[in-house]
Amino acid sequence: KTLKAKYLISPIHYEGLQRIEPLEIPEDALREAIFNAIIHKDYMGSDIQLKVWRDRIELWNYGKLPDDLPIEKLFLPHSSNARNKNIAFTFYKAGFIEAWGRGISKIVTQFTNAGLKEPKFEDFCGGVRVTIYRNTNLVQQTIDKNAVGGQKIQETIENQETTQKKEITRKTQEVTEKVTEKVTEKVTENQKIILSEIEANPFVTAQILSEILHISLRKTKENISKLKEKGLIRRVGADKGGHWEIVEK
Repeated sequence: KTLKAKYLISPIHYEGLQRIEPLEIPEDALREAIFNAIIHKDYMGSDIQLKVWRDRIELWNYGKLPDDLPIEKLFLPHSSNARNKNIAFTFYKAGFIEAWGRGISKIVTQFTNAGLKEPKFEDFCGGVRVTIYRNTNLVQQTIDKNAVGGQKIQETIENQETTQKKEITRKTQEVTEKVTEKVTEKVTENQKIILSEIEANPFVTAQILSEILHISLRKTKENISKLKEKGLIRRVGADKGGHWEIVEK
C-alpha cells in the first residue's frame, strides 16, 4: 500500500463508466517477489531492503542460494527449497503461494505479458537482488501532466537517494570518531569500512566484507585480525552463529 500510495504510478483510464487504475508494473508479480524475499531470507543477517528509483525498483534479501541452484536455474523448473519452511507453509496455507518452485517463472511471465522488460535476478552482497525495471516514459509523462504531483514524486525519489548517501556518510563518521577515541595507532580505510559494516550489521561475515571491500578473503581476514589485536572488535559466540561487537573503552 505504501508503494502504491507514495512511490509508484497507477495511470487512470476508463472502460465504459468504470474507472481503472492498474499499477505501472504487474502488482501480483511485485507481491510475489516480496513474498520470495520473506520466505528465502536468512534471518541471521541484514533486513530485507527495497529501494525505489526513477527507472527501477531494487529488492534485496540476505541469504545465498544453495550451491546446486545457481541464478540461471531459477528460470527453469526446479524443486522448492525454502530456507524458512514454517514461513513458506504459512504463506501456502494463506493462499499467497499457489505452487512450489514457480515463483520466479510467474514473475517473469507476468512482466512479459505486460510488454515490460524482464526483471533481473543476481547474487549480490551475500544475498539475492531483484531489479524491476520501471516504464520511464510513463513516469516522465506523469510528471509532465501534473507538475505539482510530478515534482513531489521526483523530490521523494531524490530525497531517498540523498538520505541513503547521508546515512552512509554519518555511520562512517561515527565509527571514525569512535576509532579516534579508542586507539592512536593508524587504522586503514578498509578497517574503517569493516568497523562501519559491523556497526550496521554485527552478523556480517568475512565473505560479505570481502565483496564489499573488493579485496581477497585472506586480506579481509587479516584486517579483521588486526582490529581484534587493537582491541577494537571482539567475537561473541562461535564462528558460526555468533556475531561481532565493537569494543567500548
